[in-house]
Amino acid sequence: MTNKVVLDGIATRYEILGEGPPLLLYAPGGFDASIEKWRAQGVYERIKLLEHLPKKYRCIAFDRRECGQSGGRVEQITWRHYAAQGKALLDHLGIPRAHLMGGCMGCSCVIAFAVAYPEATQSMILWWPVGGAKYRIKSRARFTDHVAFVREHGLQAAASVVQTDGQPFNADSRGGPWASPMRSDRAFAASFPHMNRGVYTTIVKGMRDALFDRDTSPGASPEDLFTLAIPALVVPGRDASHATSAARYLEECLAKSQYWDAPPEAQTEAAATPRLLQFLDAAR
Repeated sequence: MTNKVVLDGIATRYEILGEGPPLLLYAPGGFDASIEKWRAQGVYERIKLLEHLPKKYRCIAFDRRECGQSGGRVEQITWRHYAAQGKALLDHLGIPRAHLMGGCMGCSCVIAFAVAYPEATQSMILWWPVGGAKYRIKSRARFTDHVAFVREHGLQAAASVVQTDGQPFNADSRGGPWASPMRSDRAFAASFPHMNRGVYTTIVKGMRDALFDRDTSPGASPEDLFTLAIPALVVPGRDASHATSAARYLEECLAKSQYWDAPPEAQTEAAATPRLLQFLDAAR
C-alpha cells in the first residue's frame, strides 16, 4: 500500500515494506523513477530486491519528485534537491539515520544525500550508477531539444504532448522534465502553459547544466566524496547510460567503498541478495 505526504510543498508517494533497520530506496530510472521500477525494470526486475530485502530491513521506497505520482515544482533542480526530498521523508517518518540505496540515476541522489547529510547516512548501495561521456551527451541533448521545442512551439504545445502521449521526459523530450506532474496534478497542468517562456527555458538550461556537468558519475564533486567515511557498495553497470567507468570512479572516490566485481549477467537474484545483506549487516 502506498502513502502520500507533502514535503516542502511537493507531494511524495512512498511505500514501506518490512521491519528492521531503515533502508531508503532512491528508485532507478531517469525522469520516470517510481516505486514500480524496482519491480519492473531491467536488472531490478531480475534480482527482485523488494521481495528479499524487506525480510530483514524496513525498505522505504518512493517516487522521486517529478516522477511517478509524486509532485513537482518548476525550479532549477540540482542533485541537492533530490537529496532534500529523501531527507524530508526520513524526517517525516521520524528516522534520524538510514542505509541508502540507489539504482541508476538514484545513485547520484544517494551520493548527494551522503554529502549533504553524512550524519543521517549509515551506508550506501550504489547499483548501476549513471555516468560516462555517452550518458552526459545524451542527457544534455534531451534538455537542449526540449528548450528548442518550447521556443518554437510554446509551453502549451509541451503540455499537449504530455496529455496526448503520456510519456515521461526520458521517452519524449518534447514534454519536458515536469511531464509526470502534468499527468498527475490537474492544477499544475493547468498553470504550466501560462509560465513565462523565457524564464522557463532559462530554468531548464540551468537544470541541465547543474545535473549533467561531468563524464564521471554526477551527483557530488570528487572533493566532497573524498571527505565521506561511509561504507559503500558499488555495483557496476555496462552500457551507454551506466558506464563501468562511472562505478570505478565512485569506488576510487569513496574511502570505505567495496566494489562488487560482477558483470551484469552475473548479477542474478541468487547472487545479489546475499551480497547486499552481507554488506548491510556489516554496516549496522
